[in-house]
Amino acid sequence: MANILMVVSAANSLTMKDGSEHPTGFWAEELVVAHQTLLDAGHTVHIATPGGKKPTVDQVSLADVSAGGAERAQGFRDYLEKIDGELSQTLVLADVDIAAYDAVVMPGGHGPMADLYRDADLGRLLVAANNDGKIIAPFCHGPAGLLSAMDDDGGFAFKGRRLTVFTNEEELGGGTGENTPWLVEDALKEKGAVIENGAAWSSNVVRDGNLITGQNPQSSEDVAKEVIKALG
Repeated sequence: MANILMVVSAANSLTMKDGSEHPTGFWAEELVVAHQTLLDAGHTVHIATPGGKKPTVDQVSLADVSAGGAERAQGFRDYLEKIDGELSQTLVLADVDIAAYDAVVMPGGHGPMADLYRDADLGRLLVAANNDGKIIAPFCHGPAGLLSAMDDDGGFAFKGRRLTVFTNEEELGGGTGENTPWLVEDALKEKGAVIENGAAWSSNVVRDGNLITGQNPQSSEDVAKEVIKALG
């Protein structure tokens, strides 16, 4: 069985276009579904955050309407409570040795737009993981973390790679709307990524070699399953 590093944002707010602070963090469905699916397959999952801070769940993601119903929302709450000890003692991202892991998984929520996209420690880990052919699997807003990865020449380490991400359509129509400070899809395109998005709010997973990406919360389970398949 494999050792998997789950990198989660430590941010609890995002500065919006108008300068206001928008409460955020990780999206419950994404962390819970991916974490549970990987564990159920027999793999080991360690959670790391910038500074080893306890990550914050986006409270909107625990609302019944966002979670897909009251029962599902309660299930997310129960699971997060069950792993609260692990969330309270996450690994310090800067101290992680990528050699100890077979894959890196990055769930979203808007948190990665506040910290992971420019985190030098994450960038170092992603470049090393990519050079070693390890599985790298960000989804929804998680691919914002890829922006931190620069190669030895100062270029984007994932330039030319095929991937998907929370779309402009989804962000503007059902995310934080016109007040969103920047669009992850556009930022990745500008860096040279090849974006392959599917229909809004439907599961879409793109695999390009060791890079596995998912478009939105609906893709969480399928991303985890693709990681399991890739790990053999």
